[in-house]
Amino acid sequence: MVRSTRKWFWVHKWSSLICTLFLLVVCVTGLPLIFLDEISEHWRGDPPAAPLSIRTRLVNLDHLVASATGKDGVFAGETVRWLSIEEDSGQIWMGLAPSYDAPRTLDHVVRFDARSGRIIRAARSGEHTSPLWIGLMFRLHADWFAGLAGELFLASMALLFLIATVSGVALYGLFMTKLPFGTVRKDKSRRLRWLDLHNLLGIVSVAWVITVSVTGIINQLSTPLYDIWRTTELSGLLAAYRNQPMSVHPDSVQAAYETALRAQPRKTVRSIRFPDGELGSPYHYLIWTKGDTPLTSQLATPVLVDARSGRLTATLSLPWYLTALLTARPLHFGDYGGLPFKIVWALLDAMTIVVLGSGVYLWIGRRNTRSTRVERLGIAHEAANEMMKRKPGNVGGEK
Repeated sequence: MVRSTRKWFWVHKWSSLICTLFLLVVCVTGLPLIFLDEISEHWRGDPPAAPLSIRTRLVNLDHLVASATGKDGVFAGETVRWLSIEEDSGQIWMGLAPSYDAPRTLDHVVRFDARSGRIIRAARSGEHTSPLWIGLMFRLHADWFAGLAGELFLASMALLFLIATVSGVALYGLFMTKLPFGTVRKDKSRRLRWLDLHNLLGIVSVAWVITVSVTGIINQLSTPLYDIWRTTELSGLLAAYRNQPMSVHPDSVQAAYETALRAQPRKTVRSIRFPDGELGSPYHYLIWTKGDTPLTSQLATPVLVDARSGRLTATLSLPWYLTALLTARPLHFGDYGGLPFKIVWALLDAMTIVVLGSGVYLWIGRRNTRSTRVERLGIAHEAANEMMKRKPGNVGGEK
């Protein structure tokens, strides 16, 4: 029993100490990100619009491309990179760049009313669709401004946090065998009260912590997972197109949109990536469709439509790891159940911040207590030696 407790305590202590600082930053930055959509919509001040449904008739997508890139368009002659259909806000977003070869940092966005095609906002490169501080929070939460290396590092911290949580549950079971569940000993020292509170909040939030830790690890692996999919399954489908020129002037995007809906009749289109040799196919529209239930709305099915002929090339089945990724992403931020679910997520996040902070406090307090105890023992030892020196008849003592 004692040996088992020591092992679990060692695992819990060091896994917690290594990851706590980083997890505190992740939890603090994650708190506003839970309400990212609500904050961004309020900041943009867009006119209210009814959400889109599977029965909503959208504006012709070719008209949107023409109004943005045509001779009299807001970004005449530029390249369209993608379209995103934003159901909640009733908008269609279009990502553009000065040219296909332009750096991604020069991308900008035009937002249209999905029903009328009216331009709501044409944001040039460097302008934001959400407050700047939200963007900084997201980068700190996602990769600490270090790209893929930062994502993988935070994935390892999430794994350590998962280990710390499991070991904490084991310790809670060992230490609380003689106390009722949820006991906070208010009549004891402040440190013991904080220890009981740390244990209580930790055990209450354990299911949530495990959920966000696992989904966080999966989310941080999104870049390599998509790269694996593109270089294996997608690359195999594109073998017949190799050595062909890229579709610089693709066929009607509206025709491609309708082709995808015919291939997936009970679904809606989530987004369309124009021909792109880096993030999609150089020869196709990569169209992501989704279902209309709370679960299937988070699961996308990719459809490839030939950008020159408008014909269907393939409807792809996602591998299990991308299905896990698409399921994990909204669950990580509490996007499944609307605002009430997000509020619960935020409360659990705040509770975890208290658990992490109290863990640091308990560790520092324990070290201070140990140092004080050692110091007191040292003083007592010196005092005893002094007394022995003063006692008559001792060697070296006073006469």
